[in-house]
Amino acid sequence: MNIEQARFNMIEQQIRPWLLQDESVLDLLSVVKREDFVPQHLRSLAFADLAVPLLGSSDEALALGRSMLEPRLEARMLQDLAVQPSESVLEIGTGSGYMAALLGKKAQRVLSLEIVPELVAAARENLAKAGIHNVEVRQADGAKMTDSDGSFDVIALSGSVAEVPSALLNLLKVGGRLGAFVGDEPVMRATVVTRNSDTDFSTVQAWDTVAPRLRNFPEPSRFKF
Repeated sequence: MNIEQARFNMIEQQIRPWLLQDESVLDLLSVVKREDFVPQHLRSLAFADLAVPLLGSSDEALALGRSMLEPRLEARMLQDLAVQPSESVLEIGTGSGYMAALLGKKAQRVLSLEIVPELVAAARENLAKAGIHNVEVRQADGAKMTDSDGSFDVIALSGSVAEVPSALLNLLKVGGRLGAFVGDEPVMRATVVTRNSDTDFSTVQAWDTVAPRLRNFPEPSRFKF
């Protein structure tokens, strides 16, 4: 496989046409080597327009949220969040560390939470090899974050939830943004919530997609009486 040609094709054929207009994001995709965050035996899939399984079979990985999101989803969410160099970021769902690496290149610091010990270890190793030192990967359940855990300029959920978690909104600084894939299959909404003041939030849902579920976040009952 010609890696550089495959990377070029990913950026120009998959990602740029998908309403990616931020050249800094596109440039970053050339700098952070996606293939270094993919399991060795799946490196040929690093630039494919699909979710790459990280642990177990493909079906198991998707069902349990143990996969890398498609490159276009990560790039589009990175663009929508508009991370600035002075900002602090919380990521829920580290996976292989690739999205954390992209965020780390944009932000001042990143705290990335991952619930699966094997993925924590792999992400830390991948980030160290990539020379990214402003990302802390912590084994923790992002669904259990509270106000005592601090506040952040940006919160990125690298997976889907049934609804935007109010507990995470409480961790946003004024002016901060939370990005998540919200809803149920077959259609979820890419959602960015901005905290305008202590009590005021605004929401934009600009595009549709599907993403694996993050674990332990509430699943509201679909039954109505």
